[in-house]
Amino acid sequence: MTQTEKSIPVIIVGGGQAGLSMSWYLCREKVEHIVFEAKTACHSWDDERWDNFCLVTPNWQCELPGHPYTGKDPHGFMVKQEIIEYVKGFVNSFAPPLHEHTPVTSITRQDGGGYRVVAGGTVWLAQHVVIASGAYQDAVIPGYASAIESSIYQVHSQDYRNADQLPEGAVLVVGSGQSGAQIVEDLFLEKRKVHLCVGSAPRVSRFYRGKDVVDWLADMKFYDLTVENHPLRDGARDKTNHYVTGRNGGHDLDLRLFAKNGVGLHGTLETIRDEVAHFLPDLTENLDDADKTNADIKKSIDAYIAREGISAPVEDPYVPVWQPDGSNTPLDLKAAGITSIIWCIGFRPDYRWIDVPVFNGANKPVWHRGVTDLPGFYFLGLPWLHTWGSGRFSGVSRDAAWLASQITGKDVPVA
Repeated sequence: MTQTEKSIPVIIVGGGQAGLSMSWYLCREKVEHIVFEAKTACHSWDDERWDNFCLVTPNWQCELPGHPYTGKDPHGFMVKQEIIEYVKGFVNSFAPPLHEHTPVTSITRQDGGGYRVVAGGTVWLAQHVVIASGAYQDAVIPGYASAIESSIYQVHSQDYRNADQLPEGAVLVVGSGQSGAQIVEDLFLEKRKVHLCVGSAPRVSRFYRGKDVVDWLADMKFYDLTVENHPLRDGARDKTNHYVTGRNGGHDLDLRLFAKNGVGLHGTLETIRDEVAHFLPDLTENLDDADKTNADIKKSIDAYIAREGISAPVEDPYVPVWQPDGSNTPLDLKAAGITSIIWCIGFRPDYRWIDVPVFNGANKPVWHRGVTDLPGFYFLGLPWLHTWGSGRFSGVSRDAAWLASQITGKDVPVA
């Protein structure tokens, strides 16, 4: 080790809920470590969410280590400021060795074992490295967006805050996953004319047969299902989350109902040329598939209720309130009065700073329960790292405890 290098047993990259959950367990186990965060702790909840953002899973699922939800509304859905207060309360509940505004710019292997980490211009050596920087670094915006006339305002979902941020006029929302569907509602409630490009995201009902669907699925142990036992196995990690909302107590987001009330629905956006949007002819298929997913979830709940002999109210099957007319007409943005486009088509992870052979041919990290094939190199906080809750408040603690057990070589109980 040279004079300018520092050494520490464990380095955690990322100061969000995953990295700090890891730190919580290592603090409890008295393992010396450091957490590097490029910005500030858990900043994305404040910096990358719209004003009316709220959780889509009930508050009782918020189970960060040593810091479960203790409010008065366990079956409600925390709004943005409440979420910020919750995660700040977690950070303040212990003393993580957190270095904010310290980006990690390089990780390489050491010939004699361990890893060389460059953080904030300082070189660190560690035997264990936990990558907890998430999978949402690079906002996806298609290349053709740069050719759209500058008079049309463009923003990615992570930078959208509210309707007043946008110029007067209609809005084109591209993508119907959780963010896209919720932003459509946000704009609709502000009486903005909205057009939505509907993709293949599935939907789920908020409530069914007397309970939140999340409660039913928890009773059915769905959230304990591991990725190895999921029908899609590793493919589960590539699936889009179901759209639903916790806004105002929680309710369904039925795109057909939005269409019935004046929102323009279109198929998947293919391209925009000369300010004319062209769509794939898949609107009917996408709506039908989303409804089928919802119906299948309800059938699984029905089967569970019958199998367990549970007394629960019966609901009539869903009947679509709107049907597409089958046309696939291009949309002239100017003629439709569209002055804004909100891109809600996701993110790409950025692992370019990791020069360690833990990636497959598609440049995706390969692990089993967060443990890679390289000794001492781990991932945490990614979707379906181990279970559905791995990338969420509900499951990250269990994953962090497991990695802590790998680092310490002893059983580390889940808090």
